[in-house]
Amino acid sequence: MTRSDQRGNDAARPEAPGTDPVRAEAEAALGLPPASSPAGAGPAADAVVTAEAVAAAGTAVGGSAGTGPAVGGSAVENASLDGARGGVLGRGFRALSIGIVSVILLIAFEATAVGTAMPVAARELDGVSLYAFAFSAYFTTSLFGMVLAGQWADRDGPLRPITTGIGAFAVGLLLSGTAGSMWMFILGRAVQGLGGGLVIVALYVVVSRAYPRALQPSILAAFAASWVVPSVVGPLIAGTVTEQLGWRWVFVGIPVLVLLPLGLALPQIRRRAAGPADGRRGGAFDRRRIRFALGISLGAALLQYAAQDLRWLSLVPAVAGAALLVPAVLVLLPPGTWRAARGLPSVILLRGIAAGSFIAAESFVPLMLVTQRGLSPTLAGLSLAVGGSTWALGSFVQSRPRTEPHRQRLMVIGMVLVVAAIAAAPSVLIDSVPVWTVAVAWAFGCFGMGIVTSSTSVLLLQLSAPEEAGANSAGLQIADGLSNVLLLAAGGAAFAAMGGGAVGAGHAVAATATSAHPGAFAAVFLPMAGVAVVGVWVASRVRAGAGSS
Repeated sequence: MTRSDQRGNDAARPEAPGTDPVRAEAEAALGLPPASSPAGAGPAADAVVTAEAVAAAGTAVGGSAGTGPAVGGSAVENASLDGARGGVLGRGFRALSIGIVSVILLIAFEATAVGTAMPVAARELDGVSLYAFAFSAYFTTSLFGMVLAGQWADRDGPLRPITTGIGAFAVGLLLSGTAGSMWMFILGRAVQGLGGGLVIVALYVVVSRAYPRALQPSILAAFAASWVVPSVVGPLIAGTVTEQLGWRWVFVGIPVLVLLPLGLALPQIRRRAAGPADGRRGGAFDRRRIRFALGISLGAALLQYAAQDLRWLSLVPAVAGAALLVPAVLVLLPPGTWRAARGLPSVILLRGIAAGSFIAAESFVPLMLVTQRGLSPTLAGLSLAVGGSTWALGSFVQSRPRTEPHRQRLMVIGMVLVVAAIAAAPSVLIDSVPVWTVAVAWAFGCFGMGIVTSSTSVLLLQLSAPEEAGANSAGLQIADGLSNVLLLAAGGAAFAAMGGGAVGAGHAVAATATSAHPGAFAAVFLPMAGVAVVGVWVASRVRAGAGSS
């Protein structure tokens, strides 16, 4: 029985005589056994009770019936129930929620703004030929940072990875913003990626440790919503700053803004989520996993380089990259991921399929509208702007308590919407199809992505013991980031092979001609739709069942 199944069973229990109805309702929402229940602390309590509080109570996290005092009657549970009633912006969680969401907001703004400033920076630094590496450097080092953060957070708690990651992110911004050459700019982007990888995984561990299960969907929905405003106004603000003050201010202006959210979040993280989940600090890092993390980063970089230089000689870095990447992925992702085993492996695989196929397709939408339908770059970008709002709406829908019993069905529906959006986008290559078709299709696709991505985060925390939250969160982010790198590289190679011209890696596409062949776009969108179709099947396997494999 999975934790989500247990939660459903708890909610269906009849009220015990003499039980406070309000308390019983909150206990059911949290997935905890009632105080009157003979059961001891069970898996459903894992995400509610911090390791320190459990150790103080003499109760083992994740213990079975009869191993210690019932968590349902502890002071820790009472505090969790009170906090759940107040919501993520209740008095107990307000400072932490505002702080960590603000950190995500600033990272999101930087991610959406950098694409606007990058062409100007590359031209002024005489580094247009190295343009793609400014993106790939970020993604490849972030993969290493994710693995390191997972081990670090499980070993010492999430506080140190977060502070180190934000520090590295700020240093990378300053290096890029003050760079006198393109290689120094790329170095700054690599340091940024390391910091970003550390932060994103550690924040998931904070959610697992600091928030009751009933509030985790809401705070993860807030994470998704924090990308909405930057996705709409980020390019506009970055463009204005670049034109009026210069591209360097897009990078050097952000580190100062990080101070306020840090001041709000760090004291709360220290109080609620500091220390290892099992109470034993200072265990050794798994050096084998660290080596594989380096392998996955280097392998991804070599494959991306090979995909952008379509010559026979490029087979050398491609083979070397695959030799480094494949064994590393098999070790760093949970067993059964690549065969879509039910439960956690399918959750992680689905995240990679959804993120990689959608982002790879989205990267080519503006280029297609500009070169094939004659839209200006601004209008082409605005055609995707509404997607930020519908993405947040999808995340909000999955966070409602009433949707919890139907989460797997919602995820299947979400992937169907993703497939439909990717498949419908190239229809505008036919002149008689209205251009606004893309905007409508992408709005539905983003709604589906909001459901799927937030739900994978929720299920990962539900299926992970506290001491495993860091490693499993790292696996989720590795699947996300690696699929972006590989499917963008594959899409770029297919596009170039079909005569589409050169494209930049990452989330930006650089058009080098206005006469790209329409078939080149079909060679990108249709295979990505096929990848997303596989995701529909994987979404049907995210719940573990008896005897499943």
